[in-house]
Amino acid sequence: MVHSQKRAISFKFIQTSCRLVGSIVKHPALLTSLLVAGFIVGIRSMGGLQSSELLAYDQMIRLRPDRGADPRLLVVTITETDIRSQKRWPISDAVIAQAIAKLQTYQPRTIGLDIYRDVPHSPGESALAKQLQAPNLVAIMLLGSADKDAVPAPDGVPPNRFGLSDIVVDPDAVVRRNLLYATVHGKAFYSFSLQVALHYLAEKHLKFEVVPDEAIKVGDTIFPALNPDSGGYQTLDDRGYQILLNYRSGYNLARQVSLTEVLNGQVDPAWVKDKLVIIGTTAPSIKDLFLTPYNLSNDKSPEMPGVIVHAQNVSQILSTVMDGYPLTWFWWQEGEILWIVAWSCAGGILGWRFRHPLTLGVVGFVAIGGLFGICFILFLHQGWIPFVPPAIAFVSSSVAAIAYRLLHDALHDELTGLPNRALFVQRLQWSLNRSQKKLSESAEEPPGTAVLLLGLDSFKTINDSLGHQRADELLVAIAHRLKTCLRSHDELARVGGDEFAILLHPVRDKDEVGHLADRLQKQLKQPFNLQEQDIFTTASMGIVWCQANQSYQPEEILRDAHTAMNQAKASGKACYQMFMSGMRVQVMTRMQLEIDLRRAIDRQEFQLHYQPFVDLETGKIAGFEALLRWQHPQRGFVHPVEFIPVAEETDLIIPIGAWVIEEACRQLKIWQNQFPSNYPLVVSVNLSSKQFVQPDDLVKQIEQTLKDTGIDGHYLKLEITESIAMTDVETTIALLLRLKALNLQLSIDDFGTGYSSLSYLHRFPTDTIKVDRSFVSRMGLEGEDVHIVKTIIMLGHNLDMYIVAEGVETAHQLAQLRSLQCEYGQGYFFAKPLPPDAATALLESAPQW
Repeated sequence: MVHSQKRAISFKFIQTSCRLVGSIVKHPALLTSLLVAGFIVGIRSMGGLQSSELLAYDQMIRLRPDRGADPRLLVVTITETDIRSQKRWPISDAVIAQAIAKLQTYQPRTIGLDIYRDVPHSPGESALAKQLQAPNLVAIMLLGSADKDAVPAPDGVPPNRFGLSDIVVDPDAVVRRNLLYATVHGKAFYSFSLQVALHYLAEKHLKFEVVPDEAIKVGDTIFPALNPDSGGYQTLDDRGYQILLNYRSGYNLARQVSLTEVLNGQVDPAWVKDKLVIIGTTAPSIKDLFLTPYNLSNDKSPEMPGVIVHAQNVSQILSTVMDGYPLTWFWWQEGEILWIVAWSCAGGILGWRFRHPLTLGVVGFVAIGGLFGICFILFLHQGWIPFVPPAIAFVSSSVAAIAYRLLHDALHDELTGLPNRALFVQRLQWSLNRSQKKLSESAEEPPGTAVLLLGLDSFKTINDSLGHQRADELLVAIAHRLKTCLRSHDELARVGGDEFAILLHPVRDKDEVGHLADRLQKQLKQPFNLQEQDIFTTASMGIVWCQANQSYQPEEILRDAHTAMNQAKASGKACYQMFMSGMRVQVMTRMQLEIDLRRAIDRQEFQLHYQPFVDLETGKIAGFEALLRWQHPQRGFVHPVEFIPVAEETDLIIPIGAWVIEEACRQLKIWQNQFPSNYPLVVSVNLSSKQFVQPDDLVKQIEQTLKDTGIDGHYLKLEITESIAMTDVETTIALLLRLKALNLQLSIDDFGTGYSSLSYLHRFPTDTIKVDRSFVSRMGLEGEDVHIVKTIIMLGHNLDMYIVAEGVETAHQLAQLRSLQCEYGQGYFFAKPLPPDAATALLESAPQW
């Protein structure tokens, strides 16, 4: 039972860990931050950041409050003045002996002689030898870097009263460490500062213990040794036993008196009694000077004499043992790595979330300042934690996250977060290349690739009615719903305002794609609830099936998918179409037609044909309907059914429509001049919905045309379809009134085939209703269409409107219309649409039906 519980706990832990790792990997900022942190940790472990970290350490040393002079110490300095006074260097043994003897009379607790006396410097050898036998005096020796550099201790001084004067410097020649202990050829040597401190502490009877390579213990105080990677160090030469030197003061460590003052008795005995006295040179000419953290690289701050460095070491030992002043502590390596990773992640998140450069700069500056503040506060409490590596990791991760975000933004849709067209094309190319590679490696044909292009139906209506914000929310919801229908390895992208592309690979056959399209249609037909409002939408889809044994280009695939999608929209929307090669021919034909249309306007390839409408009471021609014709120089006659829809879609219908009105008015003026005695002719012109949505331009253009041609507006009739009139009733009425003000005649065309306008018909300032040819053509069957025509005629008469019946093709239909009191008829029974010359000839013949 216990083992089962343990296995369950282990399994849950693994699951949780996997989810955590997965979430990190999926979040680009965190993933980038971890990579940057790993890189920084790697450089740091090789010592690449050690020098920078040591400079930061030096800065914190300089910023730290000065602890003032150590009252336990007195430093006797041999200055340049002392050397000039003695007129020699080294100072003679006699003078050194005299100074020591003078100091001994003041009862110091310990004297440390930081002057080499391995060879005699007469006179006074015997006097100095006598002074060196004092039990409270500690001399020095130099271990050096090789046997030839070594300087032995003075003769006759026992091992417990001399110590190493070696001062350890870092690669940048700065003193930051205190060497306490070293072993050479199995023989132990203690440092000068440690020996002096131990003699000073002797009366306290503290136990001194050395555990090689582990710790030095004085009483209850433990001095842990530096490791190669302690604090900011990573490649530290930790030979011997070293601790980090904790400087007490940069320039006021202890009271100082000169050698001459000691010899002349100018020293207050209280300065010496029970004190630790260190004698050494501070003269620059002796060149016993060292760089410390207090020496700025570009500053002229004086270097620290060796005797003062030793005094710093001694003061640190005494402060730690006697005052309980803590030694510098460090984090373990794992903690420092976590610290770097944490700041790297913080920088990555900052760079990912903040987009404004000023905000990013201010927050970044505050963050780096906060990092330094944390490090400095801990430093004031004797903690040395990394500053430079986390700072570099923070900045680098921010920059990396910004770069990643810019790249991400360049390849992703800002609204939905989906890949954009550019990235989709790249991934489609990778998929095609992968299929080609598999085909070349295997005799068996690999699965195919399919691209599904989905375009929302009537999205513009949703955008206009609900607003851009709600439309954007709908797009996000659609993207989310589409994702739920796809496999994990399928690619979904937003490639247009209301268009999404789906890359499916591998796909075995077209049926699989068709099933997915049906599933997507079913999902999209479900309402989207946005802010407690249900929104319904559908989508049309175009599908391109790519087999591995054929060559494709991504842009061509998207183009073909778009062609198929447009075909689906034209087929009634809310469906899908598989691309077929014939569709491309249709698209190219349509494109060429559009190009030719644009050229036709400039080349004046259009012409008007005129079909007469007849006054059924007199049987004479009452006017003509102007009908647009296009005589293509290569293709010949192009039927309006082919080019009018293209002209509508491309807005070319606007300049074409303007030309039709001008040409019809010009021809009407010719007929009025040619047949002044005839029944006043009227020319009717059909208006496009595109012209209707630009009312100001339409009114101005007609007004100018009437003025230029000199005709009365009463003889120009404008025809609008029922569906155009019902698009926006109030706007339609307003425009019709403006046109009516020009004395124009107005007609509702194809009445009865569009949306019912009966409730608004009485408000339209129209003169004529045109009965659609579909009703007239079936009148001969004596069916219900006769009653429909009769009803329309009665309705028009009740509204004081004239009736024009289209599509009159037989004498029987003409007789029926006359019996129903229809005013005008138009159709092939009278004449087909005629070019201007033929229409003129028809007028000259004065026919009567």
